[in-house]
Amino acid sequence: MKFENKQLTDNKYVLDWIQECAELTNPDKIVWITAEEEQLEELRRQACETKELYKLNKELLPGCYLHRTAVNDVARVEARTFICTRTKEDAGNINNWIEPQECYARLRKLYKNSMVGRTMYVIPYAMGQLGSAFAKYGVELTDSIYVVLNMVIMTRAGAAVGKYLDEHFIKGLHSKATLDPDNRYICHFPEDNTIWSVNSGYGGNVLLGKKCFALRIASYLGRKEGWMAEHMLILGLQSPDGVIKYVAAAFPSACGKTNLAMLIPPEYYKKKGYKIWCVGDDIAWLRIGADGRLWAVNPENGFFGVAPGTNEHSNPNALAATKSGAIFTNVCHDLGNNTVWWEGLNDNPPTNALNWKGEKWDYRTYDKNDKINTSGAHPNSRFTAVAKNCPCVSPEFDNPDGVPISAIIFGGRRAKTAPLVYQSFNWQHGTFVGSIMASETTAAAAGAIGVVRRDPMAMRPFVGYDMGDYWAHWLEMGKRIPNPPKIFHVNWFRCDDEGHFIWPGFGDNMRVLMWILSRCENKAEARQTPIGYVPYEKDINLEGTDISEQTLADLLSIDTESWKDDIANIKEFYALVGDRVPQELKTELDALEKRLG
Repeated sequence: MKFENKQLTDNKYVLDWIQECAELTNPDKIVWITAEEEQLEELRRQACETKELYKLNKELLPGCYLHRTAVNDVARVEARTFICTRTKEDAGNINNWIEPQECYARLRKLYKNSMVGRTMYVIPYAMGQLGSAFAKYGVELTDSIYVVLNMVIMTRAGAAVGKYLDEHFIKGLHSKATLDPDNRYICHFPEDNTIWSVNSGYGGNVLLGKKCFALRIASYLGRKEGWMAEHMLILGLQSPDGVIKYVAAAFPSACGKTNLAMLIPPEYYKKKGYKIWCVGDDIAWLRIGADGRLWAVNPENGFFGVAPGTNEHSNPNALAATKSGAIFTNVCHDLGNNTVWWEGLNDNPPTNALNWKGEKWDYRTYDKNDKINTSGAHPNSRFTAVAKNCPCVSPEFDNPDGVPISAIIFGGRRAKTAPLVYQSFNWQHGTFVGSIMASETTAAAAGAIGVVRRDPMAMRPFVGYDMGDYWAHWLEMGKRIPNPPKIFHVNWFRCDDEGHFIWPGFGDNMRVLMWILSRCENKAEARQTPIGYVPYEKDINLEGTDISEQTLADLLSIDTESWKDDIANIKEFYALVGDRVPQELKTELDALEKRLG
C-alpha cells in the first residue's frame, strides 16, 4: 500500500481496512487528507486542470468553484439506496433491502480496479465537535477531489481526527467507477458501521458523512445507544432581554426548512430587539442532558443547500454564506463576469452563459414545464457553504454540549387538512403527529389536491432500520426524558379555494414560533380540538401584517372532513410499515378517529 504522505493514525483497524479497500480498487497512490490549506489548494489546482472544477471570479466570489455532475447523476436516488441488515425485517418495509453478503459480493465486482489510474483520498472526519460526548468519527475513501473538498466544508475533517479513530469508526468507501446509472448503489450496513457508494458523483450520494452517516447509520446507533439522530433544523430565538430558547424542526423537502433555520425576524420584532440564530439547517443529534432536558447538536460543519429559489428575499443569510469559499454544483455559469446564477436568484438572467450541463444557454428558451432541459441551473442544483460564513450562525454552533431544546416542530405541505399550528397533547401523541406527517402536491391554479406522501418525522428516506422500530424508539425516549420538549405541528402552506397560499410565510413564520415558545413557558392559552391544542386568534401577533383576524381564524380552523378523509390514508400507511407499528400509535389513531366523530 503506497501512501504518498504521512498516515494520520497507527490504528490497526483503520489501516487494515484501507489496505483491503486499496487491494480491491487498485489506486495508483493513496493520499491522506490533512485539510491543511496548502494541500487543499493543490487539490483545487489539479481539479481545475482536469475540468472537475472551474474557478470563479476571485473578486466577486473569492475561493468559490463551480462543478458539474454527469447529466444522469443530479440527485439522491432512493431506488438505488439500500439498508443491508442481516434480516429483511430489521430493514423494514419502507427501505430497500439486500442481504449483506450478497450486496458486498455484487458491489465488489463494481469496485474491482475502479481506481486504476486514480488517487485514493483518505478523509478522516468527525461528525460533531472533536472529543465531545456527541461526536462520532469516520473515514471516507474516495477517488473524487470534489468529494474531498465538499467533505472538508461539511464535516470537521483532517489531521486532528486521526487520534480519535478506533475500531468503532464508520467505514465509508466511494468510487465514481464508471458513473453507470444502472449499477449505481448507495448501500448502508448498519450492523457493520459501513457505507459503500459506487457509480455516483452527486453530493447526496457520495458525501458519506451527510445523510448516509449522520442519519441512516446514526439513527441505528442512536437507537442502540439511547439517543436520536433526526432530519431537523435547530434554531435559537433570542428575546430582547438576551434569553435564547431553542427549537428543533423537521420538514420534508420543499417545505422551507433552510429558510426557517435562517429566518430574519419581521420588522416589528426586529425593532424590539429579537434575533434568530441558526445552529443547523438539516440534521440534529439529540441526547438527554444531566438536567433532564433534551440537548441537540448539529453534527455538520457546513450547508449543502438547494440553490434555485435562494435569494435576498427568501433567504439572505444562506445567500451570504455562499459569497466566499463555496462550491456550486450544477448551477448556471455566467461567463460575462465568471460568476453563477440560478432561477429565482434575481430577475436578471445572464445573456452570455452556460447552463448546468455546460451548454450555451439562452434564458428566453426557459419553459417551466420542462425545467430540466430549459433551466440555466438544474432544479436540484446545490451550494456547499461553510456554516460560519452565515451571518446568523449561532454563537453556540461549536458548543460540544449542544443547546437545550424547548420545542420539537413537525411540518408538512397540506392545502386544507392541517391548520397553521397545533400542539400535541403529550409526547406519545406528539410521536403520533410525527408519524403521520405528510405533504401533498397541489395544482395551485385549480386548487386541486394531489397525492399525499407520508414522510414520518421527515425521515422516510433516512431511517437506517425498520420505521415501526424507529417510532418505538421515539416512544421509549419519551419515557426516559425527565423534562421533554413539547411537540407541535405547523403548516405554512394552507390554501384558499383558488389554491393560493393564505399565510405569508418566510419571516412571518416567527409569529408562530413566538406562540410555540409561549406555550412551552405556559404563558399562552389554547383551545382543545380533536387534533390537539390550537391557538386563540388573539395570541398570534399580527402587528405589521395585512392579515385579517378572519383570515387567521380560517388558518386555525379544523377541517374535520379533510381529517376524516385522512384517516383511511394513515391506516394504509401504517399497514405498509407493517407489524412493528407500536400499539400506542394505533391507539392514538383510534382516539383521533373517535374525537373526529
